[in-house]
Amino acid sequence: MLCGLARPEADAGGILTCPVCGWRLGDSPDPDLPRPRVDVVYYLRWDDRIKIGTSREPRQRLAAIWHHELLAFEPGDRAVEHARHVQFAHLREGGEWFRAAPELRAHAAALADGIPPWHRYARWVADALRGAVS
Repeated sequence: MLCGLARPEADAGGILTCPVCGWRLGDSPDPDLPRPRVDVVYYLRWDDRIKIGTSREPRQRLAAIWHHELLAFEPGDRAVEHARHVQFAHLREGGEWFRAAPELRAHAAALADGIPPWHRYARWVADALRGAVS
């Protein structure tokens, strides 16, 4: 399995796959192929503020930022990040930090849709890897 986040389960065809990333048990990405780029916009909460940022390497980026909670990811690069900064400009407190107002919290919750952000990211990476070899 690719992500290692869950035990494999049999799909409709009886093939063991990860319920998180959808990767088939026993398959592995070709190490000679470059890792696909998966840009994300992230929403991090620290006290009563939320940071809206972007990264193509979210594990490293988020490890460098103090935060209490990762609220959500959404697929996107700097253009999507900029659109969110404009959308929530009235809540901006400085830089990429915004007041954690109900509308911003609701936006992040809708993006997450009850799925842990790292599970969603694992699916996107797996989908990108499948697309790179198809």
